[in-house]
Amino acid sequence: MVLLSGILVVAFAFSLLGLAILILVNPLLAERFLNLFASSARAHYTEQLLRLLVGVAFVIFSPSMWLSPVFHAFGWVIVATAISLLVLPWRWHHRFGKWAIPLAIRHMKLYAAGSFVLAVFILCSASRLAFT
Repeated sequence: MVLLSGILVVAFAFSLLGLAILILVNPLLAERFLNLFASSARAHYTEQLLRLLVGVAFVIFSPSMWLSPVFHAFGWVIVATAISLLVLPWRWHHRFGKWAIPLAIRHMKLYAAGSFVLAVFILCSASRLAFT
């Protein structure tokens, strides 16, 4: 279970790297991708189930990571927000997305930088090689 969790944590980090690169290489495609978030009930529930899976992966894998308590808490925050969004009507998330997504798109380069930094931090922490 720990190995599978580690794979999911690393895959999540690589997805953040991919998003950062996509924003820099093809901002229009990145904008279309971001606009898909909370665009339908299916998208909403898929997002939340993926978030829940990633959050649980962080909780399980965090003891193997550098700054374990930080990533343990990070995992629980992801789990809690995913569960909260699962029990709320998806249209509320959609309404929030109508406000938040244009903000993210307006500041996509900053969003890319944040995604890149978080991805590198997760990968370094997951490997522990940089800190031993």
